Amino acid sequence: MDRNTFIANLHRIGSGAAADGQPWPERHQLPGRCLALADADCALSGLRVVLEMLLAAERTRQNGEPEQYVGDRVMEGLVMACQSLCAQAVGRLQPEG
Repeated sequence: MDRNTFIANLHRIGSGAAADGQPWPERHQLPGRCLALADADCALSGLRVVLEMLLAAERTRQNGEPEQYVGDRVMEGLVMACQSLCAQAVGRLQPEG
């Protein structure tokens, strides 16, 4: 099976692949902890992308033409996405037990 098909990537993500699509590199961790760290890594990568989008939207609001601004509703959605991704990362980084 081609490792780059959508289904292959989806299976790797579901089995604990980090943001780069590879298993968590630290082998001395328990499997559940590796999965939690990979989940946090993915959430933080997503957070970075959403923050970049939020920054671009804010710069457009400040310096661009009014018709280029994405609008307050989109800005609020981006902020809420950041909150959710941050909460996911924090939750997965907390020790279990």
